[in-house]
Amino acid sequence: MPPKILVVDNEPEALRLIKSIVEPLGYEVLALADSREAARRLETEKFDGIVLDVLMPHLDGFELVRRARASPLNRRAPVLIITALHDVGTIRRCFALGVTFVLPKPFTYEQICGLFSSARGAMLRERRQHARLPFCTIVECRAGKLGEICFRALSLNLGEEGMLLEPSGGLNVGEDLTLEFALPRVCDPREARVHAQRTPFLPRPPAPEPAPRSMPARVVRKEPPDRIVVRFTALSEEDRKLIQRFIMGRVTF
Repeated sequence: MPPKILVVDNEPEALRLIKSIVEPLGYEVLALADSREAARRLETEKFDGIVLDVLMPHLDGFELVRRARASPLNRRAPVLIITALHDVGTIRRCFALGVTFVLPKPFTYEQICGLFSSARGAMLRERRQHARLPFCTIVECRAGKLGEICFRALSLNLGEEGMLLEPSGGLNVGEDLTLEFALPRVCDPREARVHAQRTPFLPRPPAPEPAPRSMPARVVRKEPPDRIVVRFTALSEEDRKLIQRFIMGRVTF
């Protein structure tokens, strides 16, 4: 699926122009002229990138940036501001709110293409961080101030940010817990090639079973009938890389 982009501008001609340039670059574009509708979408839909004008009725671009940064779904999505206000004060305010790129109006076709070329890496990283793949394993969960709440759950998916567990163990949104489970075993294709070259007629010996990892997390959402979405709160770099390789498909079970 192509990266999904939200474009908000109260000028229909600007919306049509941006959409006509960006969609052929390989993006799915949701173009909205009503900033109030855009604010609602930011709360309910995940976007890989957000493009905003500043001067709009109802909610201006600054307010939409604030709402995006407060949204659990879009708080880290790259935000691109395209505005006729390109004085130093406006640009500083944009970056202070967490804007990623600022492009002045009027803009050219080449400038829009260059902007999205620069932003594509950040958008793909954002998409990868939110991507979750089915992953079924037993997770030992411990919660409570003294770790007195213990239960076993089944994971239903896994991503860089967290996982979906069932059952909930009676936990509520905002509660912290520690998860213990084995991450997918990573298959290094370079090792496989070396083994095939050295011993072409022998099967590769099985890799040792992965050791359980311990990860702190927090409940961020409850889902029926008895599931919880947890977000990792202190993921080590080693664990993050293992999950990234799982997302990219370089694993073996």
